[in-house]
Amino acid sequence: MANKKNTQFNIISNNSTTHGGYYTGTISLSNLSSVLIDGDHAKIDLGLIHAKSAVERGIKFTANKEEVPGGKHYWVVWVAVDRDENGPYYAGVTACPMIVDKENRRGWKNLAEHVNRMDDALKRRIKLTVLGETEKEALKTLLINHNPQMWENSRQELKEQLS
Repeated sequence: MANKKNTQFNIISNNSTTHGGYYTGTISLSNLSSVLIDGDHAKIDLGLIHAKSAVERGIKFTANKEEVPGGKHYWVVWVAVDRDENGPYYAGVTACPMIVDKENRRGWKNLAEHVNRMDDALKRRIKLTVLGETEKEALKTLLINHNPQMWENSRQELKEQLS
């Protein structure tokens, strides 16, 4: 078996993305990570934060789902981590869909929904009811295997939504 790369949730310090022009607000991306769910497999993919994941590279995205009829369905999960008296925990976890047709280099995602779900995660909200049972199990397995203590420290709401 090949050397397994140890991927971790990244804490991006002192990094922010400013949307808009002069006098606009800043969205801080500190303590935010992203996960890509492909069927029954979930993996940490920090490229999703800037729409530069392996799945998204070379893909022209459209707002019209009908333009990607043969695409593969993926889920992007935004994960914000925090720390309390018990230690670090998964504080905000949200999901949104994406469809990619690699062969035709076309994809669909609702950018506004992705931004809103990212914001929800940063605001420590849990929104995972859109996931199917297979995807929930894949995400739960990843979160537990990544750091059992963070899973244990997480709110009951997260555990219930992934049950």
